[in-house]
Amino acid sequence: MSIEQTAIKTTYFSIIGNICLALIKGFAGFFGNSYALIADAIESTTDIFASVLVLLGFKYAERPADENHPYGHGKIEPIITFLVVAFLVVSATVIAYESIENIQTPHKVPKPWTLIVLGIIILWKEISYRVVIKKSEETNSTSLKADAWHHRSDAITSIMAFIGISIAVIFGEGYETADDWAALMASGFILYNSYLILRPALGEIMDEQRYDDLLEEIRIKSLEVPGIIGTEKCFIRKAGMKFHVDLHAMVDGNISVTKGHDIAHLLQDHLNKEIPNLEHVLIHIEPDDATHQDYF
Repeated sequence: MSIEQTAIKTTYFSIIGNICLALIKGFAGFFGNSYALIADAIESTTDIFASVLVLLGFKYAERPADENHPYGHGKIEPIITFLVVAFLVVSATVIAYESIENIQTPHKVPKPWTLIVLGIIILWKEISYRVVIKKSEETNSTSLKADAWHHRSDAITSIMAFIGISIAVIFGEGYETADDWAALMASGFILYNSYLILRPALGEIMDEQRYDDLLEEIRIKSLEVPGIIGTEKCFIRKAGMKFHVDLHAMVDGNISVTKGHDIAHLLQDHLNKEIPNLEHVLIHIEPDDATHQDYF
């Protein structure tokens, strides 16, 4: 299975899970007198739309390179990540607003059975986070990572709701708003996570050099090719789940242009074979100063 297919399959998992949880939270919050659960349901609803956006982004990124997009369509992924973050910010704002409104409005203590519902939700969302974050690491997908953090932020919101409802149930009258305060604090966590998701996507869209491990791997693998003496500049850009590389490689300065050209192709093929996540590899041949002789 390709990394693109893996990412798409994982996104379907997120969409189906969020639809089920949004319904469960909504009904449990309404019948269980829990505004924190209702706020949780609102976030799950935005998660559904966010996951659909991620799915559409993957479908678009799958398109092959064409005349107008010689490097492919992978740059759509960080753009989708920006939209997903926007959904997170909106959901956090809605939760915060509703929480403040409910704190000022007298209401009943949440039903104790809502704690059981929340316990199941927390467990499921944490499992979902671990599944999706693992797939995001396997595919190098920033938007899949953003989707994973949707699950984690949902789990955090549910944990805060669990704490708030527990306080309200245990202490009774006078503590009815405990779950509302919990939802308000959860919105702060969501906003913070939004920044953590946005930062790498911004770096990707700006072609920021943030791939030191991959750079070191490229340098090591390059030395395995006969005729390569060393490497100089190495620029890495990420587009979707693939990386584009511009590499300056040093060869014997006394060989012919044709020989240097052949070595460059050997190096290009070797890197593409050894590092599957590489897409376009551009090799620039440099003469090694120690071997180059000036005949003029």
